[in-house]
Amino acid sequence: MRLSLLAPLDRWLAPAPPTHRVAWLRAACLAHRGLHGLGVPENSLGAASAAMARGLGIECDVQRSSDGLAMVFHDWELDRLTAEHGAVAARSAAQLGAIPLAGSTDTIPTLRQLLDLVAGRVPLVIELKSRKDSHFGALCLAVRRVLEGYRGPHAIMSFDPRIAHWFAVNSPQTVRGLVVTEEDDKALPGRLRRHFALWHARPDFLAYDIRDLPGRFPAAQRRRGLPLVTWTIRTPELLARAREYADVPTVEGAGVP
Repeated sequence: MRLSLLAPLDRWLAPAPPTHRVAWLRAACLAHRGLHGLGVPENSLGAASAAMARGLGIECDVQRSSDGLAMVFHDWELDRLTAEHGAVAARSAAQLGAIPLAGSTDTIPTLRQLLDLVAGRVPLVIELKSRKDSHFGALCLAVRRVLEGYRGPHAIMSFDPRIAHWFAVNSPQTVRGLVVTEEDDKALPGRLRRHFALWHARPDFLAYDIRDLPGRFPAAQRRRGLPLVTWTIRTPELLARAREYADVPTVEGAGVP
């Protein structure tokens, strides 16, 4: 494929969203997994409350319990963040909800509990965790069910372009994003893979690794109207780079403005 064809193909296969659809996102600053720290674990209701107290939006991670509920938790395994061991997906929502998060009395929340707490007061961006062997459609359905009727500013996103595509087809009113990191895949095959992922996902925004900014691909998508979220901003220097080359910083620690 000739590279000169990619820009018109981007516009045709993954058109930019209407400005009004993503205006709330452009104005956001997101706390990475909530505003967490000592005694306030990541992805906890306490971290969400702390973010709201600072006027920050919230970025969180979601995966599915064994009985099909959307749970707010990042890792596939319980080991790092709790005193328990094993896969999150092997436990029911009730079992997960009884597990304390390390260093606090908070337990693993459901997405429903998080939505009830936030109640539309700040933007919420939900990253759906996916692996090649996971039943991504079941997770998408679990998240869509919880989001039905929620009126606060919110979006979903994932590294997996199949998830954004699922929402484009089955929940088109939901703002959707594609998470991207280039890592060591910056040569021509990687550039093509990023375009293919974009075309499949048809996202309303990109969430880009700050280590890859500035970059040709994210800059081109931003110029044509896709908001650019960037992660993870942990220092004032990275925040300055995010302000220059992206629209929405996802912050934690010393990167919180």
